[in-house]
Amino acid sequence: MADPSSYRPQPGQIPDSPGVYRFRDEHRRVIYVGKAKSLRQRLANYFQDLANLHPRTRTMVTTAASVEWTVVSTEVEALQLEYSWIKEYDPRFNVKYRDDKSYPYLAVTMNEEFPRVQVMRGQKKKGVRYFGPYGHAWAIRDTVDLLLRVFPVRTCSAGVFKNAARTGRPCLLGYIGKCSAPCVGRVSPDEHRELAEDFCDFMTGRTGTYIRRLEKDMTDAAEEMEYERAARLRDDIEALRKAMEKSAVVLADATDADLIALAEDELEAAVQIFHVRGGRVRGQRGWVTDKVEAVTSGDLVEHALQQLYGEERGDAVPKEVLVPALPEPLEPVQEWLTTRRGSNVSLRIPQRGDKKALMETVHRNAQQALALHKTKRASDLTTRSRALEEIAAAVELDSAPLRIECYDISHLQGDDVVASMVVFEDGLARKSEYRRFQIKGFEGQDDVRSMHEVITRRFKRYLAAQEKSGEWSDAEPEDEDGPIESRLTEDDGRPKRFAYPPQLVVVDGGQPQVAAAKRALDELGIDDIAVCGLAKRLEEVWVPDEDDPVILPRTSEGLYLLQRVRDEAHRFAITYQRTKRAKRFRAGPLDEVPGLGDARKQALIKHFGSVKRLRSATIDQICEVPGIGRKTAETIVAAFARAEPAAPAVNTATGEIIEDEDPTATAAATSEGRRGQES
Repeated sequence: MADPSSYRPQPGQIPDSPGVYRFRDEHRRVIYVGKAKSLRQRLANYFQDLANLHPRTRTMVTTAASVEWTVVSTEVEALQLEYSWIKEYDPRFNVKYRDDKSYPYLAVTMNEEFPRVQVMRGQKKKGVRYFGPYGHAWAIRDTVDLLLRVFPVRTCSAGVFKNAARTGRPCLLGYIGKCSAPCVGRVSPDEHRELAEDFCDFMTGRTGTYIRRLEKDMTDAAEEMEYERAARLRDDIEALRKAMEKSAVVLADATDADLIALAEDELEAAVQIFHVRGGRVRGQRGWVTDKVEAVTSGDLVEHALQQLYGEERGDAVPKEVLVPALPEPLEPVQEWLTTRRGSNVSLRIPQRGDKKALMETVHRNAQQALALHKTKRASDLTTRSRALEEIAAAVELDSAPLRIECYDISHLQGDDVVASMVVFEDGLARKSEYRRFQIKGFEGQDDVRSMHEVITRRFKRYLAAQEKSGEWSDAEPEDEDGPIESRLTEDDGRPKRFAYPPQLVVVDGGQPQVAAAKRALDELGIDDIAVCGLAKRLEEVWVPDEDDPVILPRTSEGLYLLQRVRDEAHRFAITYQRTKRAKRFRAGPLDEVPGLGDARKQALIKHFGSVKRLRSATIDQICEVPGIGRKTAETIVAAFARAEPAAPAVNTATGEIIEDEDPTATAAATSEGRRGQES
C-alpha cells in the first residue's frame, strides 16, 4: 500500500486551469481518470488526511503510485478527453457501466445497392440505419414479419441473394409476397431503395401517412369493385397497426427524447434508458456499475451520457434528454451534447405531466434491474471467491490468486507449432490481455521444450519492463502483431505487454510441462510466482517438485475454474494454429509478388476465374486486369515460372482429384482429412 504523500506534487506545481488527470499504479497502469475545472483544487482533495477520504477514494490513492495531468482550454475539451481516456485505458477505479447483454438493433443496410433489413449487434457501421435497441431479437423479427407485407424489402444474406440471381428463382419470401425479389429483377434497384426508405420512415414514427394512404387506396379499390386488391390492402393496414401496437404511444406530442433513470445503493448503481421516437418507445437498454469511487447521482448521469453518446453523431442524439439529476456543472455537458448532435440539445429533469410519469416507469425498471443484478451477482461473487480460495489451498498460496495466466501448446503433427496465453482476473476472463506465440527456438514437436520457451519469453519481457520502468528497448523482438515499440510508449497507460505479473501460472499438461515452466522461472530468478498444471486424463492438479498430483473433488469450484481457464487457453491456441495452417495452405506464387495486395489478387482471380488459367495467361492478358501494370504482370509471370507445378489435390474422403478452379477449395479439401490429428 503506497503512501499518497510519496508521490504528491510540489506546492504550486499543479496548474489552476481546466484539465484531465490520471492516477497510475506501480506497474504504470492507469487506474483512475478524472476531469476538473481547476486541477489544483481537485487534486488537493486527494492528498488530504486519509481518514477524511471516502473509503473507495482512499483505496484508489493508496493503490496509486503517481499522478499526472494534461491541461486543456475549456471544460468541454476536458469532458471529451476524459471520455477518450476512460475508453482507451479502462481504469479499474472509474465508473464503467456494464451491459448485461449485447442489445440487438433493427438495421437497414442503406450502404448496399439492394438494402437489406436484418438484426445487428455490436459496433455500428457507416451507412446503415439503426432502430432500437430492443430487449430481444424475437421482438425485432415479429415487427419485421408484419411490416414485410407492406414494405417487401430484401432480408436474405448475400449468399442467398447471389444464388437466386444465378438460378433466376427467388427464395420463399419472394414467392409469398414478403420480398419484392430484386434478385430476379422484379423491381429495379431504385424501386427497391424507395421501399427501404419507406420502411425507415415508418420505423422513425411517420406512420400516419402510410395508414391514410393505404386506407384511401382500399376505398378506391372497393369502389372500382377490385375486391381482392381491397382485401389485400385491408390486411396490410391491419399488419401496420399490429406493428404500431408493439410500441404504444407514451408521449402525445410525438416527442423525440431519451429518458435516463437511476437506481443506486452504497455499492452499485443501475441505469435504464428508454428511447422515445415519434412519441413511441422504440428501444430500451440498461447498465449496471460498481461505485468504485465517491460519486453523486449527477456524476452517474454524466458517465451514462458519455457512454450513451460518446460514439454517436447527428440524429442518434435526440433533441431532448430527460434525466433524474443534472451533472455539475451543466453547461459543458450540454454543450458537448449539442456538438455531437449538431443542433441544440435540451438536458433537463421532467417536472410534471406525461414525461414525469414515463420517467417514473423508467425508474421502476432501473430498480428491478438493480435487484435482479444483485441476486445474480451475490451468487456469482460467492462462487468465484470460493473457487479462488480452493485453488490457493491446493497450490499452497498465501492469498487467493487474483490474476491467473494459463499457457497451452498447439500443433499439427509438429507443424505450425504455436502457444497461447490467456488471463483471468478475479475469476473472469480478461480477453484484452490474451497473447499468442510462435515457437521459434526449434523445429518439430516437443511440448515440454515449447512450454519452456514460451514461459521464458513471457517473463523475460516482464523482467525487462520492471528493469526499464516500462520502457521497451529498440532491440526487443517482434511478436505476432508487429514491433512492440511501435505501439507501446512510456505514456501509454494501458498495461504493457507482459508487464503485469500473475500470482499463478497454469500450464496445460502434467508433471513434465509443470517442471519446464518452473525451470524457466528459476533460470530467470523469479521465485514469487506459483506454478501448477492441469492434466487432461484425470483432471489432476500437478505442482512442482511433487511426485503425486493434488486431486480436487469433482464438485470443486476451484477445479471447475481451472478447467475453464485451461479450456479457454486450448481454444485460443487451436484457433491461432488453424489460422496459421489455413494461411500456409492458401499461400501460392502470387504471395511472392512484391506490392500485390489482397484486392489485386482477388481482381486477378475474378478476371481469369482460377489460378490455373492465370498461370497460363500471357503478360498482355494479365495487363488487361484493372490496376495491373506491365511491370507487375512480368513479375507475376516470373513468379509462376519459378514455382513448381502443384501436384493435383485429392479429396481424402472420396479419393477423387480436385480440379484447380477454386484456389481456396483445394486447400480446404486437402486439410479436411488432417483436422482430427490436431494437438
